[in-house]
Formats: sequence, structure tokens, C-alpha cells
Amino acid sequence: MDINLPGFMPALLPVALSPGASFTLVMSSALAGGRRGLFRTLAGTALGIYTHALLIGLGITAVIVSSPAMYGALKIAGTVYLLWLGGVLIRSGLNAKHPHPQSSLPAVTVKEAWLANILNPKAIIFYLTVVSQFAGKHGGVGNFLTLASVHVAVMCLWLITLSYTLVFSAKNANPVMLKKYVNIAGGALLIIFSLHSLLH
Repeated sequence: MDINLPGFMPALLPVALSPGASFTLVMSSALAGGRRGLFRTLAGTALGIYTHALLIGLGITAVIVSSPAMYGALKIAGTVYLLWLGGVLIRSGLNAKHPHPQSSLPAVTVKEAWLANILNPKAIIFYLTVVSQFAGKHGGVGNFLTLASVHVAVMCLWLITLSYTLVFSAKNANPVMLKKYVNIAGGALLIIFSLHSLLH
């Protein structure tokens, strides 16, 4: 294996640590479903990352991106899906009235988190243009899956740390207000990310 792991880490960290769709979904799920909700969303996101690695390793991503019609359709589908998720979160935040947020918030499922990741055009381009530079001279599915494992480990560590810091440690916070802020802000961020992705 001729993977360039030392070079991959500086390229990965800004992407893995910056707020994005995964961050928004994880925060909402941690608030909605506690630790189970958190790990469900992390599992779906990790499956999405492994899906990207598999698709690029098999050459399927390059075929999709080389077809303007296919890539355009994927971009629109991803934008519509993230807009829908953003709207669901905002509506949930605006309707926050119950004292027990874990019983009233819709937690993100593994499938929803997976779809949010694989339909994200930024993730597709990241794996095609950035990750491929560090997968070795001939690439290969194994090399891409190894880099995806590093990506998943960094992402999980970061999002678990943030969840425990921002959600689980807020024991004295008003749960209704916490629900309002997390979901309205998270939904707005998803809408902004999706529109930015569509326009650029």
C-alpha cells in the first residue's frame, strides 16, 4: 500500500472539523435521541463515507461526475433532500413546547444520515479530487477504504466530543429552549449549506 497518510491528515482535518450537514444532523439527533440518536447518525454518516470510498475505488464516481446530466441530477436531488431535512428541523424547533425533548423530536435515522452524506456534492468532489491524491499511484478499493476509515475515525471522535460538550453536558439548560436553538439553527445551516452547494 502506497497511501500518503501524513499528507492526507492536513487535507482531511479542515473538512472533517468544519460545521456541515453531518455536524447539524448529529447535534439534532443527540438532542432528540440521546446517545442512541447520536450513534445512529454517526453510523449513517460513516456508511456514507465508506460508500464514497467504494464508488471512487470502483471508478463509478468518475463516470457520474463526467456526465453533466447525471451530476446535475445528483446535485439537485441532494439539495432538495437537505432542504427538506432543514425544513423538518426548523419546524420541530418552532413547535418546541414539550418539557421532554427526547420524546418529541424526530431523531435522524441511519438511512437519513447515509442519504444526506452520499447525496452531498461536496463529499463526492472531496473524494474524487482530494482523497484520490493520497490513495497511492494506482488507488484501488482497499486504499480508498483505508483512507475512509481514517476519515470516519476523525469525524466520529470530533462529533462525539462536540455532542458531549454542547448537548449532553447542558444539564441545567431549559430543554425546550435547547431544542428550539439546536433545531432552528441546525435547520437554517442545512438550508444554507444546500443552497450554497447548488449555486457553486
